[in-house]
Amino acid sequence: MKYPLAYLITFTTYGTWLHGDKRDSVDKEHNQFGEEFIPHNPGLNTKEQSSLKHPPIKLTAFCRKIVLQAILEVCEFRGWFAHSAHVRSNHVHIVVSGREKPEKMMRDFKIYATRAIKKDGKISVEKYWTRHGSTKYIWTKESLRSSIEYVKNGQGNIMALGATEPSACGG
Repeated sequence: MKYPLAYLITFTTYGTWLHGDKRDSVDKEHNQFGEEFIPHNPGLNTKEQSSLKHPPIKLTAFCRKIVLQAILEVCEFRGWFAHSAHVRSNHVHIVVSGREKPEKMMRDFKIYATRAIKKDGKISVEKYWTRHGSTKYIWTKESLRSSIEYVKNGQGNIMALGATEPSACGG
């Protein structure tokens, strides 16, 4: 299998990015490249809110640091390279390189982060993350640079890390 230079992986915390709200989202019927997103639909959004098993998860600054550390830990353990990562109160962005499918990477990031949050004991709920997320393939050095820039500087100044040169990934 030919692997891309990296992936831009994004996933959200449970209950904070529901279908039908004003932001773009996808579901099983709207998940092909180039396909339209789910349009704003207040009725759908209300239905989604009423089906939540517990209140939405918002990560505090302390929890965001725990999640970031978990991301770095899984990268080190698996031999992946985190070019940049940014953990917000309701979503996570990671630009990562590795010889693995991005769905497995995302799953491992969520598992490690959940374990770290539970160990801390500050949040104890059934679900911390949405079912899936976004896995964008990065094939060119320019796309890699722009993705790193987006994650490091396009998300606010709360948290960012990563290599300054894409060549650091060895890909």
